Amino acid sequence: MKQEINQNEIESFIRQAFEQNYDELRLDSGHAISPDAKQAALNQVLLYWRMLREIAENVTDTEVRLSLPGLETSHGREYTIEGVVDIVRDNERTVMYDIKTHNAEYVRANLALYEQQLNVYAFIWKNLRRQALDEMAIIATDFSDLVRDALASENKEQMTYAMKQWQPIVPIAFEQSHVEETISKFGTVVDCIEEGCFAPPVAEELSRVLPGTRNIRFATQVCRNCDTRFSCSSYRQYTWQGHSAADKKMYLYYGDYPTDPEQESWRTANLDASPDKDVLRADFSGR
Repeated sequence: MKQEINQNEIESFIRQAFEQNYDELRLDSGHAISPDAKQAALNQVLLYWRMLREIAENVTDTEVRLSLPGLETSHGREYTIEGVVDIVRDNERTVMYDIKTHNAEYVRANLALYEQQLNVYAFIWKNLRRQALDEMAIIATDFSDLVRDALASENKEQMTYAMKQWQPIVPIAFEQSHVEETISKFGTVVDCIEEGCFAPPVAEELSRVLPGTRNIRFATQVCRNCDTRFSCSSYRQYTWQGHSAADKKMYLYYGDYPTDPEQESWRTANLDASPDKDVLRADFSGR
């Protein structure tokens, strides 16, 4: 009973802290999110706590900032790699966790992307900080499709089953040989940013279904979160293909602009259909 009471108290605190944090972010950024998105974010935090309470309670070093300064790109630019991780020390074992708001299935299907990043963090921890490290893992806080379906159905039995099947911890192996390659790739990205080289992927790549997802295309996962997609030739070509209803609607914005005669015809037709001045005066005066 004591554990249940503590659980309720902690979740009550989480809800209050979530609301406070959201209000501060909204005031600071000037942006708000829809009620559905806000509830989904809160569900993600609560389920992360329920699923990984033991890890959360045993974190010994939280938000540890790691830095690898003094790096140089192939074009001679200096840069620094920084990251933030959590450390758990227990029974003389040290584990490094990197929390991602991603889906665990997606992480497992694209493991190389996460291995590169965590291997650099491990290198900093072991070689620069001279600290022991026994394990590394990604904590993927986004719940699985089973959990998402159970939340939507509000079925307790389905939710219990889904939570048992959910495995949000993804172990990562340390490979010293990959560190230099990853650092070099970071340098290439720095040069591309500084030189304004932002070539988009080919249109065919946008149609590719991402591994570890439920039929989610690259364009859905990446392009729709890109502010410059409306100026992107690949995204324009992708919308012309009309993969979904949303894409077909987007095509309207890329279509040819009406010619001058067509615009004049449209204006004339609208003027002819407009009410006369007496009717307009009555409408605007409220009579």
